[in-house]
Amino acid sequence: MQKQITFFHGGGSLEDYMADEKLVASLKKELGTGYSVHYPFLPNDGSPDLGRREQIGREISAGEDGVNLVAHSLGASMLLACLSETENAKKIGGIFLLATPFWQGEEDWVNAFKLKPDFARNINQNIPLYFYHCVDDEEVPFSQMRNYKEQLPWATFRELPRGGHQFDNDLTILASDIKSM
Repeated sequence: MQKQITFFHGGGSLEDYMADEKLVASLKKELGTGYSVHYPFLPNDGSPDLGRREQIGREISAGEDGVNLVAHSLGASMLLACLSETENAKKIGGIFLLATPFWQGEEDWVNAFKLKPDFARNINQNIPLYFYHCVDDEEVPFSQMRNYKEQLPWATFRELPRGGHQFDNDLTILASDIKSM
């Protein structure tokens, strides 16, 4: 039986989804035949957070126990928000977050994406949690990973010297971490 991966894309448009397809292709290639990668399109539903928390929650509920969750950029921050704000009956094998923004500021549009102040208390420390960020990311500053290191010290952090926001479309390191579990 194949191990299940669900990958949540960044951004809120079909263009963003298509850009992240290259990340998904790399992950599939590196994982090989023992894994099944589900890649749902999460359209902007017009709500302040683009509907991400609810959409992600539905996808997790529809998955198998032991699913590994992978998310990029906005999808990563919304997955973390979903996991810290809602009860989930599914067993999660691992959480792998790529170029995760740490939303700050007081603008109305930012408030919809922010994590709650106590989010870290609500993340299950028994589930492996990985963060990946490229130093040369031009969209989500590398410095934002520091906030996650302070809040989630038990997580594993992978700092890559280059690859930009899209990791040069190479998720070899992430696939290696998934295979090692």
